[in-house]
Amino acid sequence: MIISKTPVRMSFFGGGTDFPEFYREYGGAVISTTFDKYCHVNVREIPDVFDFKTVLSYAQIEKVNSVDEIRHPAIRNAMKWLGLERIALNYDADLPSKTGLGTSSSFSVGMLNALYTMQGITKTKRELADDAIYLERTLCAEDGGVQDQIAAAFGGFNRIDFSENGYTVSPVDISEERKQKLNNNLLMFFTGLSRFSFEIQKTTKAAMYGKTAELLEMLKMVEIAEKILVDPSASLDSFGRLLNETWLLKRSINSRISSDYIDSRYKMAVDAGALGGKLLGAGGGGCLLFYVPEEYHSSVRSALSDMYEVSFRFENDGTQIICKD
Repeated sequence: MIISKTPVRMSFFGGGTDFPEFYREYGGAVISTTFDKYCHVNVREIPDVFDFKTVLSYAQIEKVNSVDEIRHPAIRNAMKWLGLERIALNYDADLPSKTGLGTSSSFSVGMLNALYTMQGITKTKRELADDAIYLERTLCAEDGGVQDQIAAAFGGFNRIDFSENGYTVSPVDISEERKQKLNNNLLMFFTGLSRFSFEIQKTTKAAMYGKTAELLEMLKMVEIAEKILVDPSASLDSFGRLLNETWLLKRSINSRISSDYIDSRYKMAVDAGALGGKLLGAGGGGCLLFYVPEEYHSSVRSALSDMYEVSFRFENDGTQIICKD
């Protein structure tokens, strides 16, 4: 039995510039971190004694005798790609899917990590990220950027730069004490609204062609945000205010990114003391992240008491194999 453990991520700045259609021409960059909510994938081989060849347990249960019968597109395409048939796969997560935290890409990275390990193959974090990108964007033909797979594979608080030549992952040079303070000033709430990110990403991709100026401005904010983070004399409150600026730009790209409900809750949080925030992920639902000075935590929590707060701590490890039996 093989069990992989893969974190989800929150992206602060640069989302949208990780679309190949954009960064191959203009370059791109994001600042993101993984945190301590995980996707667990458990795989093992199935002996011939059973009257089915593959059993899958995720939000649904599937028992099939042909890989082509598998309904889950990522599992079906991964198994066909890797030439697998007789396996049992179980997926568990600390958070529900469609929350804007990159859970689908974390699943893809973790599944590939587990399947490769079961075959006796060791892959680097870059190889796992690249293979997950290929699985989702090429084999499954899903629209979207490529930051989520990279974040899930590598783990940690990073700046990821994109160009026509590929990508580089650079840890943000921030002290542990300063990173802890940032973590303490971030509050996250699940809106209760779920959506498939690739559906929003498809409309965002179409809208991007007329929004180059906005995306270039969002790209500049990555530089500004990194300077705030690495300068010990800079106030982290500036990071929070910059989140508000990137959110306003992001929601101007595609009308489906926000909604009246999301806008109202965002305003309530700011009125209660949040300096800024953003909706995580592609938009349309998921989790709202806010930068809130400690003295306003209780008032923001009270204002958003109808939403579920997701507590979290930053993590540094990325995808791991935690059981190999």
